[in-house]
Order: sequence, then C-alpha cells, then structure tokens
Amino acid sequence: MDKDKTYAIAIDGPSGAGKSSLARTAAREIGFVYVDTGAIYRTVGWAALCRGAEDAAAVAALLPETRISMDYGADGAQRMYLNGEDVSEKIRLPEVSMAASRVSALPEVRSFLLDMQRSLAEQSRVIMDGRDIGTVVLPRADVKIFLTASVEDRARRRYQELCQRGTAKDFDQLLREIEQRDYNDTHRAAAPLRPAEDAVVLDTTGNTFQQSLRQILDIIRERIAL
Repeated sequence: MDKDKTYAIAIDGPSGAGKSSLARTAAREIGFVYVDTGAIYRTVGWAALCRGAEDAAAVAALLPETRISMDYGADGAQRMYLNGEDVSEKIRLPEVSMAASRVSALPEVRSFLLDMQRSLAEQSRVIMDGRDIGTVVLPRADVKIFLTASVEDRARRRYQELCQRGTAKDFDQLLREIEQRDYNDTHRAAAPLRPAEDAVVLDTTGNTFQQSLRQILDIIRERIAL
C-alpha cells in the first residue's frame, strides 16, 4: 500500500446492522482512522432534544450556534463534543436514536455536516460508516460496503447492546422503532438510505461478529493492497 496515499472505505447500512462495531474493529485491524458519522448525527439530535427543537425550522435555527467536534480516547474510541461538552455517552441514550433519524432527514442538517465528513476523509486513511457515505459523502471511496441483516437480527443485537449498557428496553418496542427508522431512512427526500451502485452488499444475518469482520476484511483486502 502506498504510504503517502489516503484511502477511504465507506460502510453503509440500516440501523442495528453492526456498522459501528465492525467498522471500528476493522479500522483497528488495518491501521485506519474510524469515523462514526452516526454519532455526528446523534450529536445534532441530542442538541435538538436539549433545546426542544421539534420541527425543521427549529432545528435549522440551532445549526449556526452548534459546534460539533470529535476526538479519540486512549482506547481509540471516538468521542463527540457539542459546544465543548463531551456528549459521547448521552448520545447513546435510546431516545436519541429517533431524534437522530428525524434530524438526518433534513437537507439543512446534511449540508451542515457534509464538509466536516469529507474533510475527515481527506486528512487520513479512514473507514467511515453511516447511511449515505458511499452514495453522497464519499462517492469516490476506494471500497464501498452496504452492510445489512434481517430486522429481527438487528433488533436482537441492539437489545443485547442496550442490556450490556444497563439501558435495557422492551424488545418488541425496539423492533418497532427499528422498522420505523428503516422506513424513515429509506423514504427521506435527502440522501435516502440505499446501496451505492458499486457497493458490495453484505448480509450478516445469523453471523457471529468474527464472521462478519472476516468478510469485511476480505472485501477490503481484495480491493486495496494492504
């Protein structure tokens, strides 16, 4: 691999597909920087919740005074900051998921964050995950993967994750929320969730984490000489 060349790997997919944990681990395996764009949208969603901004106009009015930045902890985990405050834990609260889905449908929000995301990819070799990385944010990414799984599988993974964090939620309610978020993400006017034409679609239903990770790394190594 050319040591002076930057590379961009885009991993897209619906809520609960395992994008964040798989992309983060894959980035560590190959020495890339991991960028969780979902966390960036969650930060805007958290800002909207804190200010009671429930409609598009109210959210858009927040943006000029919203400063979002990110850093990495000693463990390599991405930390998110809103106006200088570390909100990395707060944005993982269950109610923030739907708020993130709502704000991510707004063209004003997507435009506000687009330059930030592209700038991150220009500075480093990155694995970036989200909903529209391969289609909008990084349309010329070196590798594009669309990660998916059955809605039941995704709800089960999300349920287990929340239980481990001590924020357990009713499984049936979680399933309904993921189905609703799928609908919102695929039907929004601004950058709807869909695989890029040149993306590899990877269905991980029934996979263990290690099986999915191995498949992702194989796809990357087929396209980039690491």
